Amino acid sequence: MATPKRLTQKDIARLAGVSQATVSLVLNGSPENANRIPDDTRERVLKVIRDTGYVADPIARRMVNGHNRILGVFTYEPAFPSDQADFFLPFLLGIEEAAQKLGYDLLLLTGAGAGAKRKIFGNDVRLRLADGCIILGRQFDTKELARLVAGDFPFVAVGRRDDAGGPVPYVGGDYATATAALVNRARGLGHRKLGFVGFKDGAESSADRWTGFTASLEGADLAFTHHAVGVDPTFLLDGLLAAGVTCVFCTELVDANGLEAVATERGLTVPGDLSIVVLGNHIRAEEPGRKFTSFAIPREAMGSGATEMLVRRVEQAAPLEQILLTCDLREGDTLGPCPEMPPSHSSQAKPNGSND
Repeated sequence: MATPKRLTQKDIARLAGVSQATVSLVLNGSPENANRIPDDTRERVLKVIRDTGYVADPIARRMVNGHNRILGVFTYEPAFPSDQADFFLPFLLGIEEAAQKLGYDLLLLTGAGAGAKRKIFGNDVRLRLADGCIILGRQFDTKELARLVAGDFPFVAVGRRDDAGGPVPYVGGDYATATAALVNRARGLGHRKLGFVGFKDGAESSADRWTGFTASLEGADLAFTHHAVGVDPTFLLDGLLAAGVTCVFCTELVDANGLEAVATERGLTVPGDLSIVVLGNHIRAEEPGRKFTSFAIPREAMGSGATEMLVRRVEQAAPLEQILLTCDLREGDTLGPCPEMPPSHSSQAKPNGSND
């Protein structure tokens, strides 16, 4: 059986009774070209395209306007395994929705070359298959980021990124302001002995939380810190209680859940005896019946905003932008007034409450 001949622009021009150049101008679709073609002529060409089901060759379109209408998406960590799905999924949903609305396809870039560590630049760089690239990850490769900044390939980062030989275009969440708002709320409820559990540097998102926290301590004492995550909750609770902490801020839900469980085992109540605040909402389901006081990270809006920014850079060569989106506070049931007496139920109290 013979394969049907693929329609060309020349065929569309013949069926519509116009020149091939006119068909090309209609397909290009730019505002400048729109004013050069009479409305009835454009509609006649579009009707033939609809009736025949013609699909423009992307390579040919690239020759006309320099664009494939394909956006790359690169993640420094695998996007789909279950242990990462809660982190990446909302970003990808926002990216996909915006790309569809703007008429772009997405190309998932998994990193050129072999090996466990993903790299944007490798032996077989395929970035140029796309018109530009959205980059996600908990922590970026600073050398690769500097190379992107120094080059001419359009890209946008999801999440705030420090300068890398120059400013980086990004759409992120304003974690510093949201963290400061939660600290101020705790201070307003009378808490003066505060604790912090989580990283303070490394990824920009960690540094921003720490910046917002320390900037809002006026009138309060940072009595306990532990700059790690996933720590033995018994160790954490002992340190917090020994330091007289009445409100602890955790960057990770796992630490908050662990602290609450151990506190309950000892007969303490949350927030009656100890308030627990989580610095950012997490996608995985929280424990039944427990809703931690936190702030909402606008992940889908960050993904869609990064996509829209990238298209502006691709189509309009728009100037570099850096946007931080508001993280709204989430009311929960784990932040209450400071108890009159700090909890003293520790079975293994330590004299030094600070653990770095």
